Amino acid sequence: MALVSDALVFFGATGDLAFRQIFPALQAMIRRGRFDGRIIGVSRSAGHVDALRQRARESLEAHGGVDAAAFAKLSARLQYVNGDYREPSTYARLREALGDSIRPLYYLAIPPDLFPTVSEGLRAGGCHESGRVVIEKPFGRDLASAKALNATLHRCFPESAIFRIDHYLGKEPVQNLVYFRFANSFLEPIWNAQHVRRVQITMAEAIGVEGRGQFYDEVGAIRDVVQNHLLEIAALLTMEAPADHLPDALRDAKRRAFDAMRPLSPPDVVRGQFRGYTQEKGVAPGSTVETFAAVRLHVDTPRWSGVPIDIRAGKRLPLTSTEIRVDLKPADPAVFGESGQRDANYVRFRLSPDVVISLGARIKAPGEAMAGESVELLARDSTADDMTPYERLLGDAIHGDAMLFVREDEVESAWRVVDPVLGDVTPVREYDPGTWGPAESDALVAGDGGWHDVQK
Repeated sequence: MALVSDALVFFGATGDLAFRQIFPALQAMIRRGRFDGRIIGVSRSAGHVDALRQRARESLEAHGGVDAAAFAKLSARLQYVNGDYREPSTYARLREALGDSIRPLYYLAIPPDLFPTVSEGLRAGGCHESGRVVIEKPFGRDLASAKALNATLHRCFPESAIFRIDHYLGKEPVQNLVYFRFANSFLEPIWNAQHVRRVQITMAEAIGVEGRGQFYDEVGAIRDVVQNHLLEIAALLTMEAPADHLPDALRDAKRRAFDAMRPLSPPDVVRGQFRGYTQEKGVAPGSTVETFAAVRLHVDTPRWSGVPIDIRAGKRLPLTSTEIRVDLKPADPAVFGESGQRDANYVRFRLSPDVVISLGARIKAPGEAMAGESVELLARDSTADDMTPYERLLGDAIHGDAMLFVREDEVESAWRVVDPVLGDVTPVREYDPGTWGPAESDALVAGDGGWHDVQK
């Protein structure tokens, strides 16, 4: 059993991620009794611990509310180290603040270009021994930079101590997807190319870049959500059953699924940009960064050979929702003389904003004729999740549970899939806000009946 971290150090303590996610997660963990170690914020912003405590309170007031008892404990244990991440003196002060802690967890809530700087600073300052490190996506910008980042991290920490956080994997609906797949014996016999006609994954956002134009213009939809969130979902859908319930078994199964994904080529990809994007603050004039991407993925295994897996993601679409639909091949139409029902049988997973697992089926319509109608059998409809992804993942990292974190080989294998289509390899097509993206994305799936547009 992994040893529990006895201190949490989060770099970027005065930043946006700490304000939106880390302080609320820490209060929740303290309220549940899930962490009782030191809490040290590190930032380049000049200030002191009282100012950090006030920022923590403001964070909680804006995100879920202040629990008086839990916040009092959080405030009492909160320390602050101010300093330049490039200066050795910063890490000397951090070492002093850690006191007798021997298993710290370092959370790098900072821009990715600072990951190497802080990792090397921790190593040079002697702070890394017996420690763990959590880093946020993106894990590189392409395959080459991902490999370089992993090499840098490994100079300071062993792979077993590196926790690459993709908050999407900490969501209850995503975990339920894995559970539903492997806990139900009726699904396994039909979960293959013999019975599955196609798979569609849609991640739609009604919002635009919302004041984050400069950041988004350096990333785009493929880097932002396709390479990580959506390929992770595709891996969970297509992987074989893990050998056991231990963390590395799941990650081994996902890595094999990634390895089986064929690298994308230009005919597999349609990129779009919503009209008005280049007028957003921080976006470069004439930018060709995509705010929408549709890709056709192929998984070269006996189970999935020949089954198209179509993924689309975009901003300024008609609604906000993430949904998976697995269409099954139609039953023999000759039995009842019916035709045109090829997508009547399906499995649908809605991951957000509500949680739904449902099955599409045909039943006999009322009347004398042996004619049918399509219905949806609801297996689950729930919005309950009393633990946020960041609380769950931060708690897991503190306890050394790597199940929901991304391993080095997964990261590199996922980049291998998208690497050939990054940048301007394909043209960017304009689309109107409030639509389902450029018309060219419809052509990508036209031969299979088009997209299933997500309903409210």
